[in-house]
Amino acid sequence: MSASSAISRMSTRKRILFAAIAVTLTFMLGLLVLLGTDIYLHGKYQRSAGVNVWGYRGPVAGRKSPGEFRIAVFGGSTAFGYGVKWEESFPAVLERRLDAAKPGGYSVVNLGYNNEGAYSFTFTMKDYAYLHYDMALLYEGYNDLMGDPSRPNLSVFRHESPIFRATGYLPIFPIVFKEKAAMMLYGGDVGALYRDQEKTVFRPGLAARTSAEALNVAAKVGQSLERQLGRVNAEPPRHIVDPAATGCRYPWQEYCRSILEAVNYSLANGTPVLVATQPYEAGAGLRERHVEQQAEMSAMLARRFGGDARVAYVNLGDVIEVSDPTLSFDRMHLTAAGNAKLASALVAPVMSMAGRRTTAGDRVEH
Repeated sequence: MSASSAISRMSTRKRILFAAIAVTLTFMLGLLVLLGTDIYLHGKYQRSAGVNVWGYRGPVAGRKSPGEFRIAVFGGSTAFGYGVKWEESFPAVLERRLDAAKPGGYSVVNLGYNNEGAYSFTFTMKDYAYLHYDMALLYEGYNDLMGDPSRPNLSVFRHESPIFRATGYLPIFPIVFKEKAAMMLYGGDVGALYRDQEKTVFRPGLAARTSAEALNVAAKVGQSLERQLGRVNAEPPRHIVDPAATGCRYPWQEYCRSILEAVNYSLANGTPVLVATQPYEAGAGLRERHVEQQAEMSAMLARRFGGDARVAYVNLGDVIEVSDPTLSFDRMHLTAAGNAKLASALVAPVMSMAGRRTTAGDRVEH
């Protein structure tokens, strides 16, 4: 082999190595830019309608203080506090009410998320076990009111993100960018993003269309990265096992099963559970359906956990009249005043349960 050939081969290897390093550094730099953007957006939208970097609403919960009793709230958009600022959601108000009764003795973490039903509870409990909460408050029925066994609500929003499943960090910028693009394309109507676009008559100008497209491209980059990661840590298909075993009447068996699974999981991990019925729905047929759903669920709890001091139930169905516009702005989601009233109604049952002491003889039903 001639000296010139050896030098040429060495130069080729160096070029390949240099190219590989350059590609890797470019990729890593892109990830850092996306991460920086995402953290910025979390901070910007956290107070109004967003979540913190770990995927839940309100400030990041730190290490528990000595003697602190931590409550985790699980639910959908009414727990999340859709339509109000994070400090006006009922979990945040509940913390302030409890703190007024016993300063420094309680904290409340809001783990609710929009559109999630009872099926999501067990997933969320596992995801946030590191918060070491002392009580689980289950607050959801609205999002399971369809009661269709062929199409139960299996939404677990955070698990749509492979990044969250792998790290516990929930990216927000794809959601924010897509919704901002929708505002530009549909005249400020973010809801048009999720509806039939043929009904939208707003015609944006060229500048708005260009800006919207740039935002959509940026969102797709993040979603593409997540899809690639999703191939590595894919989840099994979601389904509800043996709903008829709950003893609940059709069509509430899937809902009851999801509640039962969440209570069993919580108790198995040493955490007591308070299950709450939301204010009854308003409107023709809705209230009756909601009352029936909650009656089946509460009867199931009584059958399975009657006498178990670690499980309690509170019916808040008549605490708030959701047709009152001062308490609910859409006959479902509560205003700041409505959330304050709801939180006040929860103080006594929460403090009562916090004061109980479990014993070795307490049983766990399966």
